[in-house]
Amino acid sequence: MIDISIHKKLQSNSGSMNLEVNFNISNGKLLTLYGKSGAGKTTILKIIAGLLKPDKGSIVVNGKIWFDKKKRIDLRTQKRNLGFVFQDYSLFPNMSVKENLTFALTKGQDKKIVSDLMDIVDLGDLQSRSPNTLSGGQKQRVALARTLVQRPEILLLDEPLSALDDEMRIRLQQYILKVHNEFKLTTILISHDVSEIIKMSDYLMELDHGKIVSKGTPKEMFMHSEMKDGFVLSGEVISVEIVNLEAKVTVLIGRDLICVPLDLDKASELKLGEKIIISSERFDPVIKKIK
Repeated sequence: MIDISIHKKLQSNSGSMNLEVNFNISNGKLLTLYGKSGAGKTTILKIIAGLLKPDKGSIVVNGKIWFDKKKRIDLRTQKRNLGFVFQDYSLFPNMSVKENLTFALTKGQDKKIVSDLMDIVDLGDLQSRSPNTLSGGQKQRVALARTLVQRPEILLLDEPLSALDDEMRIRLQQYILKVHNEFKLTTILISHDVSEIIKMSDYLMELDHGKIVSKGTPKEMFMHSEMKDGFVLSGEVISVEIVNLEAKVTVLIGRDLICVPLDLDKASELKLGEKIIISSERFDPVIKKIK
């Protein structure tokens, strides 16, 4: 169990903000942090990792205190058993794929973990190549595997797939879920992609201006009760056309476009570029905006 209660005053171009959150995560679960840019999501990950110090509060992981302001306990990042994967890959360019992973080993650690991880994320054929010869998806797989070498208790993922195309994004989602389950990790993910959140998350926590404004399972957060049966798709509004007093909404889902009929009142509420969920209710499409 991870118990987090932290407060930190932050400064930004738009003024000051008080980050104040209190939550816990059960072992082996995947929690996604969701919300607008600047809501405090990345700051939470950095505080958990020990890269930023909160003004007050505590972080307790499986009964071990990582941070406690009152008790003056603040473990260094190196003493916190976690892995952190950023949007950038931060690989050593002068080392091969295998050498990048081997470099992360601790003294006396069994080197078999390196070959095991390369098998799990399909890096065997790439092990002798240097990072500058790899694609973005391949680099991200290396970064993920290197993070797991020391078998962390907690995996922190700061939008690691945001720069990838849809096909590679889906493949890496599968890799992340695979290592999350295989290593029995407790994982905290930052993501803005609703389909990714629904696919990967056990729980979702929405932040706004440094505060938790809602939390629950992805279905509870994104779907009305009447939308929980049948198909569920998420996408982006590309166009809204009026034809014979009926609206037709074109939605981009992955690389595919679909056209959904909708009544005029509901269509008038939609804006181009808006994220929506499409579901079915007795074979009739139901469209819901995503916050």
